[in-house]
Amino acid sequence: MEKAKVYFCKEITPENIVKMFKTLGKELPGKVAVKMHSGERGNKNYLRPEFVKKMIDYVDGTVVECNTAYEGARNYTEKHLKLIKEHEWDKYFKFDLMDAEGPDLALDVPNGKILKKNYVGKNLAQYDSMLVLSHFKGHAMGGYGGALKQLSIGCGSSAGKTLIHTAGVSNKQTKLFDNLPEQDRFLEAMADAASSVVAHFKGNMAFINVMKNISKDCDCDGNASAPCMKDIGILSSIDPIAIDQACLDLVYNSEDPGKDILIKRIESLHGVHTIEAAAELGFGTREYELINVD
Repeated sequence: MEKAKVYFCKEITPENIVKMFKTLGKELPGKVAVKMHSGERGNKNYLRPEFVKKMIDYVDGTVVECNTAYEGARNYTEKHLKLIKEHEWDKYFKFDLMDAEGPDLALDVPNGKILKKNYVGKNLAQYDSMLVLSHFKGHAMGGYGGALKQLSIGCGSSAGKTLIHTAGVSNKQTKLFDNLPEQDRFLEAMADAASSVVAHFKGNMAFINVMKNISKDCDCDGNASAPCMKDIGILSSIDPIAIDQACLDLVYNSEDPGKDILIKRIESLHGVHTIEAAAELGFGTREYELINVD
């Protein structure tokens, strides 16, 4: 497999997010889903809707999200829709909570290491293409969160998220923390789920990772730690594996002493294994060329 192209811009602005998308030269046909994280109540690090408005408008996209599988303000439709209004996601553009109503859409994972089916919000079927616009940061269970997390846990319905977290054992929210598997099996389930979403869109995808407000905690944490590193930049690619690998490399190669906090989180949970497992599934590559964009 040839090296993937990953584009990098140091200055983080709404205009540069659009610029980094344009740099890809990628057309997203038809109805465009923009997968983002809506941010747990109390979280201060997530990307704000007004910050990404220019990008959403440029692709005439609908921001999509799904319910969570843990207690909080987003685990049931009624609560999540209330938070979406509080966070003003529906103020600037179209918003779709894809699993607001069932039944879920089941995607096949024919070559999955752990999963054979991945359950996503049924409204995913309404979209022709997807822009995955990720906030790169740490994660309390996966080690880090980027494009692969958005594809897997992010697109998963509440039941689908539970199935990933339990490595295929259960899709019942109430059983989530009773069935947590060996860590690598969970990470491999994430890779399996991500592969099914990529296969679903048949190449009609693009990926942007924003390395801003970089905390060791995810946007799903209502009491997340403050950022531990200075902002790094914006990356774009058509390869979800390469873009996440490039982000990890930028963290490891940074001279910011705060990187030790994030690296400890990543390594304590073997976060790189999601990338390793995804690369073995063959829907992208860890080998990339980083191209600076002025």
